[in-house]
Amino acid sequence: MSTRLPAEWPFTRRELLAVLAGFLLTLPFVTTRIYASDEVQYYAWLRSWAFDRDVDFENEYQHFYDAGVARNTPYHETFLERRNEAGRRENYAPIGSALLWAPFFAVGHVVALATGAPADGYSQPYVSAVAYGSAIYGGLAVLLSAAIARRVIGHGLVASLIVCIGTPLVFYIYIAPPMSHANSAFAVALFLWVWLRVREQWTVKGVALLGVTGALMAMVRDQDLFFAIGPAIDLARHWSRVRRPPFGQVLVATLAFVLAYSPQLLATSALHGHFGPSEVVARKMTWTSPHGLQVLFSPENGFFAWTPLALLAIAGLLLLAFGRVPLTHQTSDRDAAWIGTLSLIMIGMQAYVSGAVASWTVAGAFGQRRFVGLTAILTLGVAALPAALAGPSRRLGRVAARVLLALCIWWNLGLMIQFGTHRMDRQRLTLRENAWTTFVVLPREAPTLAWRYLTDRASFYGQPRR
Repeated sequence: MSTRLPAEWPFTRRELLAVLAGFLLTLPFVTTRIYASDEVQYYAWLRSWAFDRDVDFENEYQHFYDAGVARNTPYHETFLERRNEAGRRENYAPIGSALLWAPFFAVGHVVALATGAPADGYSQPYVSAVAYGSAIYGGLAVLLSAAIARRVIGHGLVASLIVCIGTPLVFYIYIAPPMSHANSAFAVALFLWVWLRVREQWTVKGVALLGVTGALMAMVRDQDLFFAIGPAIDLARHWSRVRRPPFGQVLVATLAFVLAYSPQLLATSALHGHFGPSEVVARKMTWTSPHGLQVLFSPENGFFAWTPLALLAIAGLLLLAFGRVPLTHQTSDRDAAWIGTLSLIMIGMQAYVSGAVASWTVAGAFGQRRFVGLTAILTLGVAALPAALAGPSRRLGRVAARVLLALCIWWNLGLMIQFGTHRMDRQRLTLRENAWTTFVVLPREAPTLAWRYLTDRASFYGQPRR
């Protein structure tokens, strides 16, 4: 009997079982707590819908303030003193994460009832269910990313695991899952996977599904809507080739998007008294993107400084775009090169929109978290590297690439440890000090830190011990 799954899957049954077993074994490492104000906002949508049937979040915000989760002056001022234009307490988070968490939240409610925990939407079964939900969506993002790379290049499983561990995605799966970023990686990967299937024929059914997944992607994180630029350019190219305007497909995709996105429109209308973001969010955007280069290169949370693996991925995408990657799959060389080009454009659009936000540094966050949605595209780029370096004459290049990939992975893990143990400035990188700690100090302390994570995990997240 063949051990190969259908063509869309990136590995055999044995490999699939190994991946799933590895993921299940690492679930105990998921941190099941709500810690920061952003997490409170995402969670407040779900808790308020389930128990209060409204968009008044004052009781949720007060609960987490009283519980010490976010007991600080900026949090109290922003969420318990100010009101928006409709006179309500503000919530800057979109609703997509709440929608994705809803089935897990329901399981948490059943567990609370069965175990005697408070069935109030706040107790540990609910919080744990949401955290595990994000971790599962992050795992699905890894699988979908591998499927995308395999569809284009012919392989992708190892690349998807490298990207997971070598980028902030691993942090938002295991350390801060109640943030939206693991969900974002999943929603974007799902959208791109649907696109790669739809683009073969651009059927009405296919573009409708693309519209629905695009709406989900935009509801999880607003900026992820800009990933739609890739499929939009692809459809325009298809139209120019067949010389038949795709008015029907565009209309169907638009209607499907609007219908699927309508819960977000209704939610923001109820919260703000109008469709669209709050006035505060609108004032934060400068559409000339004055920080477009800083968000990539600055040591102050610049994407490439935090995640040098992205540079290797972009190198792989450039090789793919210029037709330098031998393929072992059904995609033609020209088609793969075109997909590589569109991937680079989508990276550029994410840099543009992230650089348009006044708070472009995402100060205090781990990594340039607004780029976690690029997981599937980075996987494609990393998967292209070994294919481009195949052949006996490029053995040295393959060795160098493996060394660089390993260094990038350890750099990311080292920053995670420094971030959790308060050994770094959380507002910006200090590259020389960070590098010394990552490559010289931490290897000597790795066993002690691993034991501490297993036995005293909470010590990694609080303020430094006096």
